[in-house]
Amino acid sequence: MDYVALKAEIDTDSLVRGYAGMTNQQVADDMNTVYRTRNRSVMTGKEVKDRIDTTEWSSRTDAQKQIVLALCNRDDLDPFGIDAQIFQDEMAGATNTLAALTAYRVENISRAVELNLGFIYEADVDSARNG
Repeated sequence: MDYVALKAEIDTDSLVRGYAGMTNQQVADDMNTVYRTRNRSVMTGKEVKDRIDTTEWSSRTDAQKQIVLALCNRDDLDPFGIDAQIFQDEMAGATNTLAALTAYRVENISRAVELNLGFIYEADVDSARNG
């Protein structure tokens, strides 16, 4: 546990959560609650393929399908970079598919995960505050 980072979060309370007025358990609970989001940095081809609407897939040309399948054979797709742009170009007009992928490329996380602190326990908060 990075107690220095945890203490800094508690002391600065940059998201104005009210940590100063919370018990150690309340701080831990709040930091473990999933209420934040972040952009995913990588997606697998299977994750992308699983979000393709079959009706929209059927309307693609063979050339478009080949390009999309080539992307889906990779496990290191950048959901906000050139891979996403290529996919959007080949699936233009596929509103259900593109909406599903737009939603999936953002993940819900806790503040603790956002700060790379893992799961926070009451004892962690106590150690950070009194350490």
